[in-house]
Amino acid sequence: MSVASRFRTLPETGDCVQIRLDGTAITVPAGITLAAALLAHSGGWTRQTAQGAPRTAFCMMGICFDCLVDVDGTPNTQACMT
Repeated sequence: MSVASRFRTLPETGDCVQIRLDGTAITVPAGITLAAALLAHSGGWTRQTAQGAPRTAFCMMGICFDCLVDVDGTPNTQACMT
């Protein structure tokens, strides 16, 4: 299942913000979560296990902790809640 098939695109609000993803500036709609921004710009996965298997956000509601990221040097931030 592709990432695009998991999400319905909502009408653009016109307001966008710029964030940095691994040092690269990307523009995303204002108000979306980091997890949604990562999924939209990652090609389907956002991190990998110690064995190299791809992983990504799963529940998108703060329960599973599969979306932990580092934000401005703060580790273990839930991307789906930020």
